[in-house]
Order: sequence, then C-alpha cells, then structure tokens
Amino acid sequence: MPPATAFPDDLAACHAMLAEMGVALTKKDATLANKDSVIEQLEHRVEEQKRELAKVSAERDAAFQLAFRKRQERYLDDPNQFLLDFGDNEDTASFAEGIADAADEQDANAGGEQASGPARHTKRPRKRRNEQLPEHLPRYEVLLPVPEDKKICPTHGERKVIGYDWLETLEITRPRLVVRRTGIPKLACPADPSCGIAEAKRPTGLVEGNRYDTSVAAEVIAWKYGYHCPVYRQQDIFGSSGWTPARSTLQNLLKAAALLVRPLVESFHDLVRAGPVVGTDDTTVTLVVNNAPLPPNDCPKNERALEVIAKAREQQRGSITARMWVYRCVTIPINVFDFTVSRHRDGPAQLLQGFTGSLMADCYAGYEAIHTETGGLFTRAACVTHARRKVFEAADNHPIHASRLLAWFKQLYDIEDRAKELSPADRQRLRDAEARPLWKQIAEYIDGPAVSNVLPNEQFGKALGYLRNHYDQLVVYLDDGLVPIDNNDAEQLMKQVALGRKNWLVIGSVVAGYRAADLMTLVSSAIRNDLDVAPYLKDVLDRLLAGESDFHSMRPDIWKQSHPEAVRVYRQEERRDRADAKRTRRDRRRKAAIAAK
Repeated sequence: MPPATAFPDDLAACHAMLAEMGVALTKKDATLANKDSVIEQLEHRVEEQKRELAKVSAERDAAFQLAFRKRQERYLDDPNQFLLDFGDNEDTASFAEGIADAADEQDANAGGEQASGPARHTKRPRKRRNEQLPEHLPRYEVLLPVPEDKKICPTHGERKVIGYDWLETLEITRPRLVVRRTGIPKLACPADPSCGIAEAKRPTGLVEGNRYDTSVAAEVIAWKYGYHCPVYRQQDIFGSSGWTPARSTLQNLLKAAALLVRPLVESFHDLVRAGPVVGTDDTTVTLVVNNAPLPPNDCPKNERALEVIAKAREQQRGSITARMWVYRCVTIPINVFDFTVSRHRDGPAQLLQGFTGSLMADCYAGYEAIHTETGGLFTRAACVTHARRKVFEAADNHPIHASRLLAWFKQLYDIEDRAKELSPADRQRLRDAEARPLWKQIAEYIDGPAVSNVLPNEQFGKALGYLRNHYDQLVVYLDDGLVPIDNNDAEQLMKQVALGRKNWLVIGSVVAGYRAADLMTLVSSAIRNDLDVAPYLKDVLDRLLAGESDFHSMRPDIWKQSHPEAVRVYRQEERRDRADAKRTRRDRRRKAAIAAK
C-alpha cells in the first residue's frame, strides 16, 4: 500500500501540488488510452488472422471435398433456424430411423390406421446372390487322376471310383475370329464356250470387296462409342486374337457404317421433333481444323462451320472448341446427338425445325432466339435444378433467405418423388394441389419485402434475379404431367461424351463430327433401352444392307421386343433396386422430419 501523502499547510502550496498531480494523472490517462488503442489494434489483427485462417481452412476442406468425395448440396429443413449437421454416419442414420419407427408406433397406437400422406415404400428384401454359373455357357469336363495313395484300401484291397464331386470354374478365352468363305457359283454353257460365264449375284458388303462382316463394324462402333475405346486401342484387342488391322481399316468401317445408318438416324430426328417433350443439353469437344476436309455448303449449319473454320485457319489455330448436343425424347426412349462447330443457334434451329412441344433446357439465350424466330412454336421450360443450385451456391451470402428457399425446393422434389410412379394426368393433379401453392409462396417471397435488403450484385441477389427472370419457364412443368421438373436426365447423357472425349481426345473434321453424332445416337439409344449394343447394331446394319426401310422396327425400343436375349436384364434390376432404396431413404427422412416437429 503506497504511503500517505503529506499535504502542506500553505493553501498555495496545496494548489500547486494538486495541479502537479492533475498533470501526472492526465499523462497516465493518455498512456493508458494509448495502450488500450494498441491492444484493440492487436485484437483486431488477431481476429483478422483467425478469419483468414478459417477461410483458408474452409477452402482447403472444400477442395478436398471436391476432389475426393461425392458432392452433396445440403440444406436446412427449417428456414427459421440453423440446425446442427451431424453428417451421414451410422449413428445419425440409426437415430433418424428410430424417430421414424417411433412415429409409426405412435400412429399405430393412436388409431390403428395410417394417416393420409405419401405412400409407404417397404424395403425390398435383398435377393440372395446366385453363385451358380449360367446354364447356357458351354462346358467341358476334366477328370482328375486318382492319387496313388488312395487307390488301395489297407483292409480290403483296390478301391473303385463310384462318382465325382463336380467343381465348376469359369474360364475366359480371347475373342475368336473366324473367316467365312462364301462360294459364288460360276456357270458355263457346255455346248458352246463362247456363250460366256454366268455368275450368281455377289452379296452386298459394308465395304468394297465385302472383306469385313457387319459384326466387325458393330464391335468397332460399340467399343468406341459404348465403351469409349479409341481405334488405336482396338488394334491391341484385335491383335490379341490374331488379326492386327490398320487404324485406317477400322476408320473406314466407321465411315461406311455411318453412311449406311444415316436414313435411320434421320428417322430418329423426326421422332424427337414429333415428341411432346424434349430435353436438351450440350458440351464441348475439340475439333481439329488444320487440313481437315470441309463439309458441303448446303445448309445454314454447314455455312456457319465453313466460316468458323476459315477464321480459325486465318488465325493459324490448329483446333477450335466445338459442341456436341443431345436431344432426349421423354415419351420415346430415343437419344439424338448432333455436332456443331460452335454454340451458335444454327444447329438447334435446324434440328428443332417444326418442333411444337415443350423444350426442357438451360436458359441459353439461343433457345429463346429460336423460340422468338418460330413465333413461339414450342414452349420453353427451364430446369429447376439450375435455379436451386444458384441459391445453394449463394447460401453463405444470405443463409437465412437461402435456407427458406432451399426448404421449398426440397418440398417440390418430395412431391415429384411421390409423383414419379403416377400417370401424367394424376401427376399434374398432384402438382396442382401441392406444388403450385409452393411456387406461389416462392414468387411472393422473392418479390416481397423480405429480400429487399439483398443487393442485385451480391451472389444471392444474382440467384434471386435468375428466379425472377425465368420464373415463367420454371413453372411450365406444372401445366403438363409429361414435362419433368428438371433436365437432369438429358444432362447426364453428357457423361457419354465426356468419357469418350477423355479417350479419343479430338474430332478430326466436321464430317467426322457428324459421323460421331450419328453413331452415338444409335449406341446411346440402345444403352437407354438396356440392349447389348453390338448385336443390335449388327442386325440393323444387315437389314439396311439388304435394302429394308422399315425404320420403325429398327427402333431400339421396338427391336428389343423381338430380341429378349439381347436385353441386359441385370441393368433393369439394378436400376429398380436403386430406385427402391432411394424411395425408402426419402420416406424415412420425411417421417423423421414429421416426428421431429
């Protein structure tokens, strides 16, 4: 404790002492204030460093998630509060299932009757794996010799073989190539050799000389566009079987097959244009332009191609970024691919000429231009997944607003999940009853005062702008039970292009791009119908070579009805099991959400 201060008896001296002490206190106050300022600045710097460290850590975690984990667009169920996200571990799943079971038990105890709501989907019992090898596979027998130490019984003498325990082991042999020799009758007149020699008509072949059967071409097409194996790798596959073809030979087979199937592919184009609903998307491919053959200038799409290639060659560019498009018919299982040198609307305008249905696509301005040029001949429908993704990606900007919108999107997709197995008419009635009121709430929210504090240039402001600008196209699906809520099925077809692009890398010319699009149309449509691609292609090539023009019977969905042996039943079973498991998970999630309220 500091000693007591002795004050002088003189009043003036006391005043002087007090004045001196006041000055000292003022200096101390200034020193303390300066220290407080320094402390505040240091604390501010510490907070900034913490935020920067958290940002770096978040970016690192996001990069890890993107690189090594499946992308998940999570969102909050309740837009009014933030919930703790416990992840997708086993404990969480068990907890959710327990809540759902408790809700079921409570409903049963309460009245015995299930409350109205979504139909329950019981989990399909897992089928026991059949380890037996297929019966139709050829078999041969190998008898093991009797061991010498087992031939003699120590008590009774020689033993006899009374039977065998059979062990079946699957073997594989490399593809077996055979050469078919066709004898063509040659006839002569024995009475007069001058009459000359008559010869039977030679069978029509895919290539000159009929050296290669359509089965070879079918395998080459299936391997390249179904299994994404470029021709230089196919050389090794054929070489392992004893025949090493030149790459030009395999390319010639592709060219000849594409030329032959062109009328069939054009009939597929007509089917798509006649359909009531078409989904479309596009992706990039690299087109080589140096010394590549040019297409004829016979249509606006080719005219555009010649202009783009001429400009690229003038700039001494070796390649350009071209486009591969897909048009997915919703009512008929047909996928049509198309190739263009750019994303100009000439390509879609030509393929969609005369189309009067609903076009489900992203909000590419070219579609709107085509829609305007045709006088609104078709209906523009926008993908709800695109709108939802923009809100999800802007969730950090305004989390409360985003969580509310994402909750509405979740309800919309739950409705679609229940409507998936319904007829188009029943699906539309369900959308009218449940989805349309939700869209009305979304419209009131994005145009109302609740989001008035969101600036247009903010990320969430841009998401709101997307919803406002394309609202009419986003709700088109409410008026037609055939129109899907999103374009995901068409967009997933771009994986077929992307996988091929990683393998065959480039397209050598515009004509080769058209050829690739035609062959991909057949292969992708066959895969969509769960067909073994090569047998389907061989039969189609054989019938076209024979001069048949019944394109209806060559459609993969019609062809499979008379060729059940070519249907990959296991693909249908896998797809059905995945759908059942998905419905079961969603039902449990809905029940858990109801029980938690």
